Amino acid sequence: MSEAPEKRSESISRADSPDEGLPSLFSRLGDDLGTMLELRLNLLKVEIREDVDAYIRRGITMVIGGIVVAVGFALANLALSFFISTLFANFQVSQPVKYGLGFMTTGIVYLVVGAIIIVVTRKRLAAQDLLPRRSLNEFEHDKELVKSAIQG
Repeated sequence: MSEAPEKRSESISRADSPDEGLPSLFSRLGDDLGTMLELRLNLLKVEIREDVDAYIRRGITMVIGGIVVAVGFALANLALSFFISTLFANFQVSQPVKYGLGFMTTGIVYLVVGAIIIVVTRKRLAAQDLLPRRSLNEFEHDKELVKSAIQG
């Protein structure tokens, strides 16, 4: 990549030469197109890497949200059994009934928080565009430049 600026500066200094023939112009055009293509491919690689990193980060967040939901579900199941026992408080029931409501509340909080994390992350992931737009726009622009140079 460090060679690209040197090639460009050589091209510019060679453009000032009035004695330059048609073969050398075509040679320079080929070199410049190669440099341009190399720069565009490097941009494409960077964009793809950024997109993959975003997917990995959001995927990890979804896994964390799933773990939180699983913990909440386990706690809610424990709490539900204790809570049902508290409904019979006026009857002759045992002590574990009093703990049921606390476990259920905690379980529901875990379920809600985990579900919110998953829904928000899923929406962000769905909004992530897979196509490298900047590179595609640059390639379209370059294609138009080459067409206009050939035609004109």
